[in-house]
Amino acid sequence: MFDVQKIRAQFPILSQTVNGKPLVYFDNGATSQKPQAVIDSIVEYYSKYNANIHRGVHTLSQLATDAYEQARFKIQQHFNAKHAYEIIFTSGTTESINLVANGFASLLQPGDEIVISALEHHSNIVPWQMLCEHTGAILKVIPMNLHGELIMDEYDNLLSEKTKLVCCNHISNALGVLNPIEEIIKKAHAVGAAVLIDGAQSCPHIKPDVQALNVDFYVTSAHKMCGPTGVGMLYGKEEWLRKLPPYKGGGEMIATVTFEKTTYADLPHKFEAGTPNICGGIAFGAAIDFMNEVGFDNIAKHEHELLVYGTQRLQEIEGVTIYGPTDLNKKASVISFNIENIHPYDIGTIVDKLGIAVRTGHHCAQPIMDFFKIPGTIRASFAFYNTKEEIDIFVEAIKKAKMMLS
Repeated sequence: MFDVQKIRAQFPILSQTVNGKPLVYFDNGATSQKPQAVIDSIVEYYSKYNANIHRGVHTLSQLATDAYEQARFKIQQHFNAKHAYEIIFTSGTTESINLVANGFASLLQPGDEIVISALEHHSNIVPWQMLCEHTGAILKVIPMNLHGELIMDEYDNLLSEKTKLVCCNHISNALGVLNPIEEIIKKAHAVGAAVLIDGAQSCPHIKPDVQALNVDFYVTSAHKMCGPTGVGMLYGKEEWLRKLPPYKGGGEMIATVTFEKTTYADLPHKFEAGTPNICGGIAFGAAIDFMNEVGFDNIAKHEHELLVYGTQRLQEIEGVTIYGPTDLNKKASVISFNIENIHPYDIGTIVDKLGIAVRTGHHCAQPIMDFFKIPGTIRASFAFYNTKEEIDIFVEAIKKAKMMLS
């Protein structure tokens, strides 16, 4: 049974007040809150078996290594990767994307093409621009329509034998759009291109199966899915991970080192130079356990109810424009909106005084805002621990802010 109050009780931060009001946290698209089980896993590591991993024969090192590699196994199982060594620990989605971009620098020729979508976060735009500048490759963009949906006929026209890589988010952080990644992957593979999917915004809501998707690379961050900041993962098909050169040099990623030549370690260590975020990786595993215990079917059902209810309530307010698909089955639990003649920052500042955390601005997706000719939006992003009662408080706060600013 899904009991939202029982779930909320496991998140210490949700019981506090902000500016004298009970906290209403609707900035989950930026980062999620952390349950006590994840917090405890961090404390336990530093309290009981803090040691470096993979290198020591002593007991604490072995305990830490076992816990870290067990977390890798949990992530493998969660995403249904074929092998645990196809899961590379990184500092998060941004580093994962940069790791792949760095690897493709040795594989691309001038005139090769990379395709991204108009819905991308800056972290899935800038590394590819840098790669194109370095290699002479050409960046092409799948356009979107006024509902924030990709125009798939135009995607078909962009693909050719020159296409070497297609990069797209699973869910848009700015609009909540659920992209048709199965179709995107299949069509890219038909022309021989590899595909990277940015799952930073999808993994808190759904459970991707990388083998079923047949995706070449899938990336995400722990902090979006109840885990700690500073850790994430890159899934890569074994054949691609063996083909790409190392991203960073240093300890752990080597097999042998002489002053004349270095040989590299096998997967996954080839891409994991230096001492990693050990407690972060362990806590990532704890977060995976927690979310699976809640159940992704339960998460999806509850969050969709919040999306429908929140959309209906906000539409009661005169002058509200909601961006993104009108078909809520094509969205995650994100509502990105503006109020006529009022800057989103002003709304965000006022509702913060009432204890409500929302995100305002361009959400690291400036091309989307340029498309709609707006400076930014107010983004309310819901998680499975949010409630309809919180939405009611939020809507009343928006009404109050509108009256103050009109």
